[in-house]
Amino acid sequence: MKNFTQIVFILLISVGNVFSQQEKGITGNNNWLRNWTEFKPNQVDYGEPTQILTGNITADVTLKKGDIYLLLGSVFVTNNATLTIQPGTVIIGDYKTKGSLTISKGARIEAKGVMTDPIVFTSNRSVKRAGDWGGVIILGDAPINRYGSGSAASYYQNLNGADYANTNYGGDNEICNSGIMEYVRIEYAGKRISSDKYFSGLLLACVGRETSINNVMVSHSAGDSYLVWGGQVNLNRLVSYKSNGTDFKFKYGSNSKIKNSLAVRSPYISSPLGSRSLEVISFDKKEEFDFSNIKTNVKAVNLTLLNDSDSLESDIKMNLVKEAIYVGQDATFEMDKSVVSGFNPAVILDNGITVNQNSLENIAFTDMYFNNCKGNIFLENNTNNEDLENWYGNAAFFNVYSKSSNTETFIDLKNSRRPDYRLRINKIIASNEVDSELSFD
Repeated sequence: MKNFTQIVFILLISVGNVFSQQEKGITGNNNWLRNWTEFKPNQVDYGEPTQILTGNITADVTLKKGDIYLLLGSVFVTNNATLTIQPGTVIIGDYKTKGSLTISKGARIEAKGVMTDPIVFTSNRSVKRAGDWGGVIILGDAPINRYGSGSAASYYQNLNGADYANTNYGGDNEICNSGIMEYVRIEYAGKRISSDKYFSGLLLACVGRETSINNVMVSHSAGDSYLVWGGQVNLNRLVSYKSNGTDFKFKYGSNSKIKNSLAVRSPYISSPLGSRSLEVISFDKKEEFDFSNIKTNVKAVNLTLLNDSDSLESDIKMNLVKEAIYVGQDATFEMDKSVVSGFNPAVILDNGITVNQNSLENIAFTDMYFNNCKGNIFLENNTNNEDLENWYGNAAFFNVYSKSSNTETFIDLKNSRRPDYRLRINKIIASNEVDSELSFD
């Protein structure tokens, strides 16, 4: 780690003034969460289904606001068909049959809600719980770093022979367009498939960059909220609220950008498989992946990652709070102008990452606001983070460290109907001095 300070300063001094003036965390002159999000979906009565969706949709179909649709079993949109969903439409996933919706490779979804009339996917149980139904899966034709093409067949039960082809994903079309999801809510998804596997709220497998994913909220998912395998999809204004699994997970050569997005975690809700706000990895088993092709490369700008704990000190002592961000070996990650508040610690790097200049130039944290975290950036299973703190704590990165409570940090996070998670800039006492470990003794 010798000479890190001088090297970082030379690389970044020219852009320092720009970074230091930018707003951190989710942005907007107005609170963009208003009108279309729902933070207490268990109190909403969506009505009873009037139409059933089952089997394969092989021709263009429009779901209309006047009807309430029940996803019965595994529903596939195939044969290059387009599923159009009107603003305000409600689609209910069936609990008993693990209802799910899959947009197969070549097909499209046009789910374009509006701020005052979002599209809602939710549970059909009277008392709703995380994992009541499957989720939404979009399969595209963009690249992945696994050998051969992929299949999502393990997510489904009782597939017939013809349906296996509808579960395939992956190809060479970086710009493939699987449609649009805008002003959409996905509630209580993430049905358990096996002892170590769950549906995600929204799975994007090899989705290309012409696909539009904006203003989507996944709440109370038993699996990951957003799971991205390969592809080049860009994500904007996403919300993950109290997921059991990881909020935003990028794997298998995903080359994606995520911006202006929010994850709110609860210390009392977590998957036994491990849960984080953000995870960026290239592989599960290294021998199954082709690194001559692509590695996972994620750029995150203006994210707010928040652990919503009323007693952070106590929750950390009870081992209920984990790290916010995990970066794996052979992955490139850049995070800028973002807020990480209330975790233990803020970031963990895979222990296969060598702590030197070459490695850390591929993992950038700039103009960050680390607040109330018990430690900032560590190597996995290593309690000595002096080299990492020297690197990321250099003034040239413009990272800020604070010990403010959540109510002091955010504008109005206790408003149950219209919370505002934007940073309360003028009421924070912060510094760019590294505080590697807050005192919880």
